[in-house]
Amino acid sequence: MRRRRASVVAAAIAAIVGLAVLGGCGRKPPNATPEGAVRELLDRLRQVNGDAADAKAAFELLSKRAQDNLSVRAQRYGAASGKTITAEAMIAPARFVLRFEPLHFTARHAGASALVEVEGPEHQRAEVPCVLEDGAWHVDLALPSLPPVQQRPGTEAR
Repeated sequence: MRRRRASVVAAAIAAIVGLAVLGGCGRKPPNATPEGAVRELLDRLRQVNGDAADAKAAFELLSKRAQDNLSVRAQRYGAASGKTITAEAMIAPARFVLRFEPLHFTARHAGASALVEVEGPEHQRAEVPCVLEDGAWHVDLALPSLPPVQQRPGTEAR
């Protein structure tokens, strides 16, 4: 009886371990590599057409620095307009235009940073910086710094 119970327990453990191993063999996330992160961001940006879910999916592939920059921009827009806007809504589909159709993606790694060279037809090239954050690659868009907030004379915080 004990042997039978022990073999049933051993079989159950083997089944659980087997399922865990098989579960780990699934498809890698698109941003498991810097090239994949850039490719996926381009695909997601093409889908952004005013849909908040599509914008959020693209926003998630951006680095923390780029997300923070867009968050500050959204806060400033809200303060100036009186309207609330999410950081991902700052990704404007009308502003996203590809200079060329990407054909090949090649990454050069340097620790937690990478530079992805995107090649298109007729030797067109672009370099896209990426960073490794929380175990996944994110596109580190270089957005212009925001100037300090200016206030009218006499309206300074007291």
